[in-house]
Amino acid sequence: MAILVTPETKVLCQGLTGRAATFHCGRMLSYGTQLVAGVVPGKGGRSHLDLPVFDTVAQAKETTGATASLVFVPPANAAAAMIEGIEAELELIVCVTERIPVLDMVRVRQAIEGSKTRLVGPNSQGVLAPGIGQLGVMTTVDARRGGIGIASRSASLTSEVVLQTTRAGLGQSTTVGVGGDPVHGVSLKDTVEMFLDDDETSGIIVIGEIGGSDEEDVAELLKARRSRKPVVALIAGRNAPPERRMGHAGALATHGAGTAADKIKALELAGVLIAADASRVGETMREALL
Repeated sequence: MAILVTPETKVLCQGLTGRAATFHCGRMLSYGTQLVAGVVPGKGGRSHLDLPVFDTVAQAKETTGATASLVFVPPANAAAAMIEGIEAELELIVCVTERIPVLDMVRVRQAIEGSKTRLVGPNSQGVLAPGIGQLGVMTTVDARRGGIGIASRSASLTSEVVLQTTRAGLGQSTTVGVGGDPVHGVSLKDTVEMFLDDDETSGIIVIGEIGGSDEEDVAELLKARRSRKPVVALIAGRNAPPERRMGHAGALATHGAGTAADKIKALELAGVLIAADASRVGETMREALL
């Protein structure tokens, strides 16, 4: 089965009437996602995309039975939107907004502690369970139902790896973009752990990058769990200069920490197969499953 998203997941969109949300929520509806409502303060009582619009998350949840939210709210107000969803006890919040102020995200992380909510993002392409549901902005053209779980910090590389695993005849159980901002919700480690516990995920692909310690945390988890599921990793930024941001807000490596070499070494010691380059991830996973 998929992680995070099921056929029963009912989704609302915070910021539904915005241009980007309108476009991507239209795609989600076409894909078959159970998008049931929008939340836009001051616009309650209207409809958009033939969906009811509510002023608050609590009202939308009570009326529609929504269990998840997709946040399409500008950075200045995105943290408040996420906290509203947490206080309404939604099971899942996926935030695609990027470059939310770090202190705002610290408050969001504090709100999550002890709550019933899992947060994916911010700065996430979202969660895709092929054939089940799409919560985010990712392409679905190449996605096929299968057994490979993909946990990623890079949206563009996720699209490439989805294509490769589909061409290899493997398909995907779920793809999860944990987000590129430095303070976010579920981590690579959290996502890999969910895949390890999912009976229908036969192999796991980790797409990492320089900066932070997410990949090293995955390595420690795999050492402790000793799972037989093959894990393949691709680490972006091998040739990136140290102490310089390379696009992502969180992709910053400093001398002695967070470098591609450090991450590759840690993962290899945990038994992870490292893809030689971005073009060989699917092939490496197929060989690992033989």
